[in-house]
Amino acid sequence: MNTNKKDFYELKKNLKTNRSFLTNVKVALLGDNATQFLAQSIVSYAIEYNFNLDLFEAEYAQIEKQIFDLKSQLYLHNPEFVLIYNSSRNLLKKFYHISFQQRENFALELARDLESKLDILNQNLTANIIVFNFVEEDDMVFGNYGNKVKGSFIYQIRELNLKLMELSQRYSNLFICDLNRITAEYGLTNSIDPKLYITSDMHLNLDVLPEVAKNVCDIISAAKGNIKKCVIVDLDNTLWGGIVGDDGVENLQIGQLGIGKAYTEFQMWLLELKKRGIILAVCSKNTEDIAREPFLSHPDMILKLEDFAVFIANWENKVDNIITIQKVLNIGFDSIVFIDDNPFERNMVRQAIPGIIVPELPQDPSEFLPYLKSLNLFETTFYTREDNIRTQQYQQEAKRMLIQKNYTTEDEYLESLNMLAKVEEFNDFNIPRVAQLTQRSNQFNLRTIRYNVEEIKKVSESANFLTFAFYLRDDYGDYGLTGIVILETQKPDVYFIDTFIMSCRVLNRTFEEFILNHIVKVAKDKGAREIIGEYIQTKKNSIVKDLYKNLGFLSKENIWILNIENYNMKKTFIKYENE
Repeated sequence: MNTNKKDFYELKKNLKTNRSFLTNVKVALLGDNATQFLAQSIVSYAIEYNFNLDLFEAEYAQIEKQIFDLKSQLYLHNPEFVLIYNSSRNLLKKFYHISFQQRENFALELARDLESKLDILNQNLTANIIVFNFVEEDDMVFGNYGNKVKGSFIYQIRELNLKLMELSQRYSNLFICDLNRITAEYGLTNSIDPKLYITSDMHLNLDVLPEVAKNVCDIISAAKGNIKKCVIVDLDNTLWGGIVGDDGVENLQIGQLGIGKAYTEFQMWLLELKKRGIILAVCSKNTEDIAREPFLSHPDMILKLEDFAVFIANWENKVDNIITIQKVLNIGFDSIVFIDDNPFERNMVRQAIPGIIVPELPQDPSEFLPYLKSLNLFETTFYTREDNIRTQQYQQEAKRMLIQKNYTTEDEYLESLNMLAKVEEFNDFNIPRVAQLTQRSNQFNLRTIRYNVEEIKKVSESANFLTFAFYLRDDYGDYGLTGIVILETQKPDVYFIDTFIMSCRVLNRTFEEFILNHIVKVAKDKGAREIIGEYIQTKKNSIVKDLYKNLGFLSKENIWILNIENYNMKKTFIKYENE
């Protein structure tokens, strides 16, 4: 992903590039105003994310017709994503045509109307829905007093944005593109061109369209499983001002005085990312004891050593150290953001490690945080309670890697871990995490089928499916929910593996063998004689291309078949918790 921002005309040049090698994504755009330039911007920006958007743009002001007519082009297009853009200015026209008494319920009625549209869409499509929220553009009829008048337009627009957020809590496939935030950052006068509005009913200025398009693409990319999981950060003049080895801990710039405030607030932001589930790691050219000292003794340090999953400070090449961190975390380089104040180090890492995100930090530390926030690098479509313990899980994994060196054979090491597994059907407690795994997992994912929470609920309630959620723990910690399998009944004696996902944190633990042993036992008990698997290749799941072959499945016409009548249990070092 390119972190350099482009204007509308520069962005349009992307449309001339060869898109045949990009991932196709079907999108529909419905608007109540002129959307052709917005559509061009979204398609153009998607190329920066390696997506080729097959975009259906509805005709002018055809939102209701497209949604409520089940034979409309919207349903024929069958999109993966539906974008809905209702303009605040068009709402204002409706607002002026109703009585003052009705105006107090304006937001409520609009929310109900949107809810009915969402219900129709969800009944007839399997799609994520992205709704643009509403620009809080005041008509100034009441001035500032409008914030106290329930029947004022500004009051109702703000209430409508709140109700939209409440709707997103009820619909797991509803996401909000925060147009109100974007226009606030750009300023209303820079976001809306009065002449374009009057002459062409285009409600957004060309200058702001690339940023709007980027945010749409951020959501689409996150929903397709492309998320940032880790921040690797430098120390000297990045996490604090000064060089600890030269200046000493007591002279570092951090705290609430001068430029130290910028570094403090940067650390506070990183800590919030960590709490949200983003892994933090250190990669610094430094003597390790000296690099650790500020975290131990400086009273203004926000981040502590325990906030980092991996801490590497030495005088080796940073590229090699980042590769080491990646191996410990076992995540893709395209899931990593590297932050360093030194342009030389940034360029070296950017050139040596394809896919890694290396923001071009401003020279002025006071601009670090505003710049990084503007990039919106950490978009997500899921958050669960397990996310905030991820650092602890990776710290445990680093300990396991150190312990492994004490054993001469892999089997001895695995035996020493004392691994215990628990297996559940999908239930109300684990369904959010199950859905998250289908959305986030790219490497150990045999078919890469994405499900939202509502779809997983339907699967769990259907008699046509068997569902399995696998948990793992050992002497060094709890991995949590790390594997899921969905079996679909094809015939009374044949099951198809609809979904087989495993966290890369438990690779090389004989966990896949344990999982197969378990599902074979359950399938056998239900009278099955065959289990069928399928591998759908993506750019990221090559590590499982031979999985079925290695597990004893036989290939036949692009599918894999396992005869389980005479199945021999695979060797595994994992036991059931209750054994």
